[in-house]
Amino acid sequence: MRKVISIAIAIILLISAVLIAQFLINNKQKPKPKTEKIVKTVFTEIVNNKSIPIVITTNGNLVAKNKIELYSEVQGILETSSKEFKQGTFYSKGETIIKINSDEFYTNLQAQKSNLFNVITAVIPDIRLDFPSEYQKWQNYLQNFNTNKSLQKLPETTSEKEKFFISGRGINTAYYNVKNLEVKLNKHNLRAPFNGILTESLVNPGTLIRVGQKLGEFIDPSVYEIAVSVKSEFRDLLQVGKQVELYNLGKTKTWIGKVIRINGKVDTSTQTIKAFIEVNGKDLKEGQYVEIALQAKAEENAFEVSRNLLIENSKLYIVKDSILDLVNVNLIFENEKSIIVKGLANGTVLLSKPVPGSHIGMLVKISTENKKQ
Repeated sequence: MRKVISIAIAIILLISAVLIAQFLINNKQKPKPKTEKIVKTVFTEIVNNKSIPIVITTNGNLVAKNKIELYSEVQGILETSSKEFKQGTFYSKGETIIKINSDEFYTNLQAQKSNLFNVITAVIPDIRLDFPSEYQKWQNYLQNFNTNKSLQKLPETTSEKEKFFISGRGINTAYYNVKNLEVKLNKHNLRAPFNGILTESLVNPGTLIRVGQKLGEFIDPSVYEIAVSVKSEFRDLLQVGKQVELYNLGKTKTWIGKVIRINGKVDTSTQTIKAFIEVNGKDLKEGQYVEIALQAKAEENAFEVSRNLLIENSKLYIVKDSILDLVNVNLIFENEKSIIVKGLANGTVLLSKPVPGSHIGMLVKISTENKKQ
């Protein structure tokens, strides 16, 4: 019985081996499916090395060179003047910008002038007796005394005795009380120090103005400054008096400015140095955004490409025999949009647009829409 079972098992194993072998032979004979290679279409440009001028661009906002903030040094009611105290109002040099009511102050001033006049009048007889040679100058001072005009300077004393006499009678004290009030009275009227425009107005006529209160801003719109930061390695390009080109955001207008000041300190956090450029033009406005172009040296035998093509800060993709390769380049200069490199031979086929998923050895095809070089 055991012999029969062993023979049956052997037969089953033999049949199984034959079936497996037949399956493997049949499977091997089936053709494997062909995998199609993906070929990406790329845009390229032909390297043509040449002399490329390096232009350093920076930007900033214009600030009026002559600009003052208007603050009140006295208290009182703001009065109307010949022009409205509104933004955009033009004032000529010397014209009243702000007028604060000074009736009470003026009355006090006149009282102090009268007091000075009375004090001098009271000592005139003594001056005539004790200082006969000095009498005439004091008499002339009284005759020319006008309470409606700014107080004249007191006559000069010619001796210590006269000096002590005048001081002892309170004339000097009365005189300087008047001068102090005259100074304060003048602060009730703020006059334009130059031809300019009111760019900020914070109060209206009838408002109670307090000491130290900001009233507005006043600028000269004829000349502006702009502060720019330049990398310290290019500080040699910054020279006082050097002309620079400025243009608006859309590059539709340009102006010529000049460097007027250079900071002597490098910013430790950004390693930049600040320069100040002066520019004037009728189309310029306070706070306007402008860009500045500083001409640097020309780099010979170089090539300019888009910044987003740079790989690992020192490599670019080229196409050779329809295959991508990555080559090292020498980065000379970079800005926000482009880079200037050296190390590429003339005629090298360079990628002009980034390729997603690109890698060394990638099979590519140059686009028929590619620009002819």
